[in-house]
Amino acid sequence: MAVINTGLLTKGLRSEFFERFDSTPVHYGELSTRVVSTSDREDYRWLGTVPRVREWGTGRLAQGLRTESYSIENLKYEATIEVDRDEISDDQTGQIRLRVGELAQRAATHKDYLVSQLLIGGESAGNHAYDGVSFFSEAHVSGASGNQGNLLSAAAGDPDSPTVEEFKEALKAAIGTMLGFKDDQGEPMLLSATGLVCVVPPTMLFAATEAVSATVTDMSANSLRGIARVIAFPWLTDRSKWYLLKTDGVIRPFIFQDREPVEFNALTEDSDEGFRREKFLFGVRARYRMAYGYWQFAVRTDFE
Repeated sequence: MAVINTGLLTKGLRSEFFERFDSTPVHYGELSTRVVSTSDREDYRWLGTVPRVREWGTGRLAQGLRTESYSIENLKYEATIEVDRDEISDDQTGQIRLRVGELAQRAATHKDYLVSQLLIGGESAGNHAYDGVSFFSEAHVSGASGNQGNLLSAAAGDPDSPTVEEFKEALKAAIGTMLGFKDDQGEPMLLSATGLVCVVPPTMLFAATEAVSATVTDMSANSLRGIARVIAFPWLTDRSKWYLLKTDGVIRPFIFQDREPVEFNALTEDSDEGFRREKFLFGVRARYRMAYGYWQFAVRTDFE
């Protein structure tokens, strides 16, 4: 069979795919802790915090740590384009090549999409953090921590379009709540207001950005300038809800369990599909899982 050389049947297409894949802006790496997986699932045994430093006294005093188990199963993902051989023969303008580039972007941003779904579903029953309750909940308890919650509400004249000042007040409350969390020994977690990211719906982007970047707001110096970064996720469709995440901890708000990286493959002229049906296939495949990490590093705010 003669090879129709449109540039689609060469190794160069794979290189172009991964060039586009690697150059696509993504955020999941900042919001999640990457864990290399070597099995179909991984078990996480979350250890409670270490004891406070004490005077030596009569010698060392060994103290046990709380252990909470959390199991995450890997999932398999794919996306495939089917192209007719005649379309490749007639495609001298590179339209199919552009579609493969779009496929690379879809594959690259898929983990960001999964993070957005974890945020959206974090309040629902069954979407548990490691402590066995919903990731966003008013009923988080671990050891001697007492009851704690990472669900907040904030006042706004228009909940779907908060002002810069309204967002600033909500951000102050969210930061204060996060810094006040206690560990399983009833001690402050000693969190700092660093590595903070506001994840917002697109409609809230400008108010949130101005709240954390403007030098002056409401005719006075902006005390929150530079305290956080702002990311807008297009998949967040609830216009009144946003999320404060802390991203510089050893364990971040989410876990990226990396089992098998994204692969790009093609079945073309010398495949069964290409010979029998004159259909060429271009597709991606990967195995991984995005899951909940530390709920203490995430606070959801709903404007009301």
